[in-house]
Amino acid sequence: MVETNPNLYSNSFNIEGGNFNSAGIVSTNIKSILKKLGIPSDIVRKAAIVSYEAEINVVSYAKKAIVNLTVNPGVVQIEVIDEGPGIPNIDLAMQEGYSTADQRIREMGFGAGMGLCNIKNYSDVFHITSEVGKGTHLKMTIQTP
Repeated sequence: MVETNPNLYSNSFNIEGGNFNSAGIVSTNIKSILKKLGIPSDIVRKAAIVSYEAEINVVSYAKKAIVNLTVNPGVVQIEVIDEGPGIPNIDLAMQEGYSTADQRIREMGFGAGMGLCNIKNYSDVFHITSEVGKGTHLKMTIQTP
């Protein structure tokens, strides 16, 4: 954890792909950190949603990921860089209800095809890049008052 001044916070977290027992821990930590920093509850809620959806995608599809949380005056930024199969067609993956989840993931209650849509909808700025065979990079920005 690095805190350089009261107006800047930065931390990184690791996510292990396939480990559904720990799914949600990173997003819970992010939510707790933002609350402690005094971020307004509506912003904390958005950050919790985008980080949870991204975390579930990593656990479901990737080998591992790093999540970077940065808080600056006026902005919360969450970046997720995974090592996974990548997304062959981002436009298709962004459509509500589109999912490549297998039966095992669906039986656990995931894979409804809303993850990326929810991330986009709850972010003020959303960027996604992906390379098949390498992984996916998400960058979510939420404005704060």
